[in-house]
Amino acid sequence: MKIPSRLRPLADDGLIDEVLGQIKSGKEADVFVVRCGDTRRCAKVFKEANQRSFRQAAVYQEGRKGRNSRRARAMERRTQYGRKEHEKSWINAEVEALYTLSAAGVRVPRPVAFVDGVLLMELITDAAGHVAPRLDGLQLDASTARQYHEVLIGEVVRMLTAGLIHGDLSEFNILVDGNGPVIIDLPQAVNAAANLSAAMLLIRDVDRLRHFLGRFAPELLSTDYGKEMWALYASGRLKPDTRLTGRYEPTHADVNLDELMGIIDAARAEELERRERLRDNEMDES
Repeated sequence: MKIPSRLRPLADDGLIDEVLGQIKSGKEADVFVVRCGDTRRCAKVFKEANQRSFRQAAVYQEGRKGRNSRRARAMERRTQYGRKEHEKSWINAEVEALYTLSAAGVRVPRPVAFVDGVLLMELITDAAGHVAPRLDGLQLDASTARQYHEVLIGEVVRMLTAGLIHGDLSEFNILVDGNGPVIIDLPQAVNAAANLSAAMLLIRDVDRLRHFLGRFAPELLSTDYGKEMWALYASGRLKPDTRLTGRYEPTHADVNLDELMGIIDAARAEELERRERLRDNEMDES
């Protein structure tokens, strides 16, 4: 395959030797399989500012600080320069999250380099060496669904103890390689301590996992890991190896219980609306 112009600087610098094919062409980025010596890797090419449309909702931007006062003022005023800085911070958030989470032992693609808007990272493959499928395209037996749920809950805990929440976690941004689930797509990752919507986003992430995997293992639908997880985190009791029960019983040690319950209700209402929209879309397509 001819090397796209955006990947040419990486080829000139010897970071990649060949472009083997394209995995995805999206609104935000194009993704390619590339060869680096004897190793295949993934190259995520973020689109130019006038071509991309990141979902830069304020709920995700909260807690992200500008690196200098001019940049911060421009971002607040939404000037042309400020919009460019918003987009840059959106991309940098994903890169920084991958480095942070990879170092924390979370199963995300290992980043290799970030050059001129191109993120070079580990290629996630299945047991046969093909590009790994997304979780949403798989049919699972109950045992595998329970196993994947346990693994993913553990990953969310490790992310949270590393200070981050995915913010948009679902079956659509989880790949499954030969060893199980791998979490991808993190431009909307939020700082758990600095974002006032962190609890809502965490609960929503965990509920989405429960709803999808609960299709195959219905007993998961009665679990409440998100609420339990946040209560432990908010009170400083959550550790990377904490064993969760999937049940939540409030205690006097919990922080802002009434506020937490409101957040949970809002997150679950939003999730119900999302599921209804998906059902409506499926009916329209049929």
